[in-house]
Amino acid sequence: MEAIWLALASGMVISGMAMATSPAATGDTATRAATDDPYLWLENIHGARSMAWVHAQNAITKKAFMASPEFDKTRGEILEVLDSEARIPYVSRMGDYLYNFWQDKTHPRGIWRRTTLVEYEKAAPAWETVLDIDALNQAEGKKWVFKGAQCMRPDYAHCLVSLSPDGGDAVEVREFDLPSKSFVKGGFFVPVAKTEIGWIDANHVYVGTDFGPGSMTKSSYPRIVKEWTRGMPLASAKLVYAGKSDDLAIAAYHDRTQGFERDFVNVQKDFFHGDEYLLKDGKLVKIDVPEDANADVHRQWLVVETKSPWTVGGKTWPAGALIAMHFDDFMAGKRDFTALFTPDAHTALAGYSWTQHHVILDVLDDVKSRLDVLTPPASGNGAWTHEAVPGAPKFSTIAVVDTAPDHSDEYWLTVTGFLDPPSLERGVLGSEPAKKLKQEPAFFDASKFEVSQHFVTSKDGTRVPYFEIAPKDIKLDGKNRTLQYGYGGFEVSLLPHYSGSIGRAWLQRGGVYVIANIRGGGEYGPAWHQAALKANRPKAYQDFAAVAEDLIKRGVTSPAHLGAEGGSNGGLLMGNMLTEYPQLYGAISCEVPLLDMQRYSHLSAGASWMAEYGNPDDPAQWAFIKTFSPYQNVRAGMHYPDVLFHTTTSDDRVGPVQARKMAAKMEAMGYKHVWFFENTEGGHGAGADNAQAATMHALTYDFLWNKLQ
Repeated sequence: MEAIWLALASGMVISGMAMATSPAATGDTATRAATDDPYLWLENIHGARSMAWVHAQNAITKKAFMASPEFDKTRGEILEVLDSEARIPYVSRMGDYLYNFWQDKTHPRGIWRRTTLVEYEKAAPAWETVLDIDALNQAEGKKWVFKGAQCMRPDYAHCLVSLSPDGGDAVEVREFDLPSKSFVKGGFFVPVAKTEIGWIDANHVYVGTDFGPGSMTKSSYPRIVKEWTRGMPLASAKLVYAGKSDDLAIAAYHDRTQGFERDFVNVQKDFFHGDEYLLKDGKLVKIDVPEDANADVHRQWLVVETKSPWTVGGKTWPAGALIAMHFDDFMAGKRDFTALFTPDAHTALAGYSWTQHHVILDVLDDVKSRLDVLTPPASGNGAWTHEAVPGAPKFSTIAVVDTAPDHSDEYWLTVTGFLDPPSLERGVLGSEPAKKLKQEPAFFDASKFEVSQHFVTSKDGTRVPYFEIAPKDIKLDGKNRTLQYGYGGFEVSLLPHYSGSIGRAWLQRGGVYVIANIRGGGEYGPAWHQAALKANRPKAYQDFAAVAEDLIKRGVTSPAHLGAEGGSNGGLLMGNMLTEYPQLYGAISCEVPLLDMQRYSHLSAGASWMAEYGNPDDPAQWAFIKTFSPYQNVRAGMHYPDVLFHTTTSDDRVGPVQARKMAAKMEAMGYKHVWFFENTEGGHGAGADNAQAATMHALTYDFLWNKLQ
């Protein structure tokens, strides 16, 4: 169940439609909004009138912020970081090779390459190019963006490569032969769509894609999953499962672990609820765990991560627990779970990773991470042994980035902090202790700064943490340019991390950088997330405001010198800071945002997030949603801070239209300090290549720096 959600939780999703949705979308609220909205024409994503408006806005913003030596300097310093040959080339093992996708000045769209462990341990490994995306684009006259490859275990000869035409989530899938490093003529091929596909064996795959009208859910994900045989037309693939249009997504997958081969079907009902089935002899057998729990089957084990209290087998497991038992015993009716992790007031499970014989837990303790290795008992029953993995300095993040669960206990981990460039280590549990293989260089002088963690009391009495990175000699005179960043949604945690771009473009200029760990995120587990769902969404905004007020109270900054930044769900956060807390900020950067919460569920992949925000077509739910809908709440005659909205035309998750409409509406109200910029490529991100990403980051930091004087 978890794999598809890790992909979807990173954002929200539409294929290349000319119109984000029909103006006559179903639902009274949406229909009324469509009728009353004078900026509905901007929802025609690629329409001539819409794009003319975008180009005119871009020209204004470029002239104001992107035509100076200062901007060129900022952009150049960021691009130097993004293109640096000294970055860590993170790898994923497939068989005897370590694979890496790499972008730099010479390879702007990137190369998929590989090397051996012996080579990788060298300071300058020799790499073998597998697929050159820039060369492919030149040969085909395209602008493909690499979106990954699935290669079939155990020999990894057969791969399914995903290519996006513009950086969005809709991809073309092509079969690729690793031994010959070439696309397979007449092999598996799926045209551009939002596709879920995976290997069963060399001649069969499970595929969910756009099979035609009615085959996608209202959330724009596959509603139907089929088994497709090599050489057969896609249209003739055999139906495995058909979900409902109101389901979020349907997927099937095959576990090829030798001795534990199984097939599963996942029916995701909404972002946080779904059913998992074992597909056996053509029949579906439900894995009977709560709909909001994450169920994971690894070899003989079933591991369940609870999201709400679950009473089973005579015990009640709290929300945020991780429990395990033998899968076959569970399917036979037994319920003898063993606790692998139980949260407390300060700790939460950030995630876990399997090796062949162990599971590594990523635990947060007041938003600072540690790793624990768990080993099942030799008898197969009873408590698992625990052993801590050392190596996490103060205010750091230590995380597993790759394992080999199908054949070994190898693991790769990274250690990083706000002022500590990441390092990459490799070990083998039980035989080889972790050894540092790579260390990223420092891209700015961290000796001048210090990290501190603070806690503030929010409006309802909740204790909210935030990190502050500031000059050691900071004067608490309220005059420091300070950038406050937040997200607060979908149980996503904001953890300590190193950023050469932020260091160069903000810190070394003398600025203060703050990360607010507000509710809606996952810093303290499911309860921290659920505290800001639906009607409680404003609590996330109260938390963010409380952090701003504390920064002002402590003398770190003042409203004229305090800026805020956030994207996607964090863009909705920014919209609410703009409309509900304008007195706290001097400038705001609002990126790829949700803003029109009256129509969001009919735009792009908005229907998939109703479990987070609510259904605006239900009058009872619209009553609370409208309290945090910036597009509806922006008013004329207010003193709003300067604001920059930026998005991408190719964003097929949130879509560009909400940022467009908000900027147009505010300008029509007479606000002179509203800025807008739309990149054509990049999808739900900063850009399709490093140069585009550097441009967008530089625009954000220069805009905020200039406006917070």
